[in-house]
Amino acid sequence: MILSVSHISKAFGEEAVLSDVSFLVNEHEKVALIGRNGAGKSTLFRIIIGELAADEGLCTLAKDATLGYLAQHQDLAGDLSVYEEVREVKRHIWDMEARMRDLEEAMKHAEGDSLAAMYKEYGSVSHAYEQANGYSASSEVIGVLRGLGFSEATWDKKTSVLSGGQKTRVALAKLLLEEPDILLLDEPTNHLDLNSVAWLETFLSNYKGAVLIVSHDRYFLNKIVSKVVEIDNNKAMVFPGNYDEFAAKKAMVREAQRKAYEKQQAEIHHQEEVIAKLRSFNREKSIRRAESREKVLEKMDRLEKPAEEARGMTLTLTPRMESGNDVLILTDIAKAYNEQKLFSHIDLLIKKGEKVALLGDNGTGKTTLLKIVRGLVEPDAGSVRYGSKVCVGYYDQEQQNFNEENTLFGEISDAYPGMSNTEIRNTLAAFCFTGDDVMKRISSLSGGERGRLSLAKLMLGEANLLLLDEPTNHLDILGREILEDAIRAYTGTVFYVSHDRYFVNRTATRVLELTREKILSYDGNYDDYLNFKERKEAVVFGEPSANSSASAKSVPDSESKLDWKEQKEAQAQKRKLQNRITALEQTIEKCETRISEIDDLMASPEVCTNSLRLNELGTEREALEEELLSAMTEWEELSE
Repeated sequence: MILSVSHISKAFGEEAVLSDVSFLVNEHEKVALIGRNGAGKSTLFRIIIGELAADEGLCTLAKDATLGYLAQHQDLAGDLSVYEEVREVKRHIWDMEARMRDLEEAMKHAEGDSLAAMYKEYGSVSHAYEQANGYSASSEVIGVLRGLGFSEATWDKKTSVLSGGQKTRVALAKLLLEEPDILLLDEPTNHLDLNSVAWLETFLSNYKGAVLIVSHDRYFLNKIVSKVVEIDNNKAMVFPGNYDEFAAKKAMVREAQRKAYEKQQAEIHHQEEVIAKLRSFNREKSIRRAESREKVLEKMDRLEKPAEEARGMTLTLTPRMESGNDVLILTDIAKAYNEQKLFSHIDLLIKKGEKVALLGDNGTGKTTLLKIVRGLVEPDAGSVRYGSKVCVGYYDQEQQNFNEENTLFGEISDAYPGMSNTEIRNTLAAFCFTGDDVMKRISSLSGGERGRLSLAKLMLGEANLLLLDEPTNHLDILGREILEDAIRAYTGTVFYVSHDRYFVNRTATRVLELTREKILSYDGNYDDYLNFKERKEAVVFGEPSANSSASAKSVPDSESKLDWKEQKEAQAQKRKLQNRITALEQTIEKCETRISEIDDLMASPEVCTNSLRLNELGTEREALEEELLSAMTEWEELSE
């Protein structure tokens, strides 16, 4: 055990935030701390590091263990450059290195006892230097900087002029190089591009210390953690496994809690009816029996009603009209700012019903391309054309036209007067606005809150083409899942930019990668994109055609044909697999039906006394059981 959180409770005024929260973090363990926005995760972090006092309970760090904490917001002051600021973490190593150089120089001119003393000190310092991995320290600093997305061109920038996101990355770099026994990371992926997040996943997976992470990045959590602590309704529940395993187990726990509560409520209702009936007899014995039952009810350990699962809420996106088959056509698009060319010769065709994710490193021009599509930025060359009957809905966190005097509730009500109060509240709750939050004035909202409200309004619109720039920013995990379900069920077309790989994995039917001034296309979701990238068989977009989303531009015809042939073979194999699974399901159903018939026959009066017939049926039943077991085993393997 390296960290013990024991019976922590915390309230602010009358509002309880944490209630009897307990869990352990063991050495080398990677643990996720999750919960809805406002559940108390950051509060718990502040209690663990001693920045905030708990009302009850105790947080205990193992003896001599070191702790490092990354907050969401950093304020780096001073005139050090990025490289100097990060390098300072290894100051003790540079001091040893400098002392070794001084001794080396001094020993050239020393003799006798003085030289012996210098040799002794040099041996001691060099041993400590080696033990501290001094010879690889510079490489570690450079590796972490590059891994977190700092190009060499940014190393000389003063930390005082960095953006908030860049300062957070500098703080994260310093923390990783310090190598404390336990890392507390609050949303460490917020300001990282996909390559940097992948690098951080590998770093943390191999980190020799323990890690406690608050993150909404479910893909990230799946890769790293082996335990999930969920803060829900002020309390904590601990689940072994990664995020997907947690989600499955949480659903089972919630269902079991619901059934237990409903069963107890049914029993209580039944007993109350019996008590009322006994009392209605108005006789001494019946009244005593009623009183006895009442005492049993009073002593019953009543189960709390499970908190309403917001997951039950849904968003329904319904286009006002159906678009034509070709929804969006880009031809030879180019854009540069001053001397920096973002992209050129971009050709793209998006078809009706596609959910297309645009990925790429920071600075490649993803948001710019989306704004060109929307008409907010003029391309330097090329054209954008919408297909027949296309109605566009656009979301980013800058374009927000609200009545500043409205409340959130009023803003939705004015825009959609046909919605009931319950429908409005449910929609706002899906975007993390609950309780009294819905009566906040828009003028008082933060940037993140305004972004969420803008997204909520867009989701209620009737567009058949949605353009979304980072739609999951400022949403907690539950809000993201609700949005994912809405987009998956949406019959229109979606073109979006997102760093949320889990979101892309659940919603995308095609992934585009903007890289090195080109756009590459991969059919499928994020996992498919990774698989294709590993095989290095991306197809470069060329002229849009009626029969394909894009034609190959720089890949030789032989490679394109090979790729097409392999896709056909894969599709045929998939159909063959699905046909076999269907056949096995039919076999399983047939066996189960016949076994049930045999059981009925063997229990019937005319058969149960006929030993010959019983033997025949028993033999048939054994054969069916074997066939059933074999079919179910194969079905399970093929389904996997």
